[in-house]
Amino acid sequence: MRTPMIRRAAPEDAQRLTSLVRTSGAYRGPYAAMVAGYDVTPEYVSRHEVFAAVGTGNRILGFYALILAPPELDLAFVADDAQGTGVGRLLMEHMLTRAGEAGLSEVRVIAHPPAEPFYRRMGAERVGMSPPIPPKVTWERPELRFALP
Repeated sequence: MRTPMIRRAAPEDAQRLTSLVRTSGAYRGPYAAMVAGYDVTPEYVSRHEVFAAVGTGNRILGFYALILAPPELDLAFVADDAQGTGVGRLLMEHMLTRAGEAGLSEVRVIAHPPAEPFYRRMGAERVGMSPPIPPKVTWERPELRFALP
């Protein structure tokens, strides 16, 4: 696979980003309720720092959404068949660069529990646990922090 290009997502990408969220294999079983009916709207894409990893044929392989105030990685998804190919690492490196360019000193992440090891490999440290938010999120989630130089 050639290295994907990272580009700013456009409002017209919203439906493809939504599809990536809703079809994520990481959110099957007990986690399915969290993404059921979730929409990445064109307004959301316009309002936040949303970047997509784009592969051959303009296929979106993954994306992230960085909220600047307060600084938080709000969304990060990689297509199931692109996981393990470096797309996630590329997105996180890009996100950290963008955060630094925006003058942020840290970025908070409330992680999907199975994703915590990935974020820790990318340099985040656990700073606590986030409580459940019923009815969709009935489990605790790791709260992590990326410290920026």
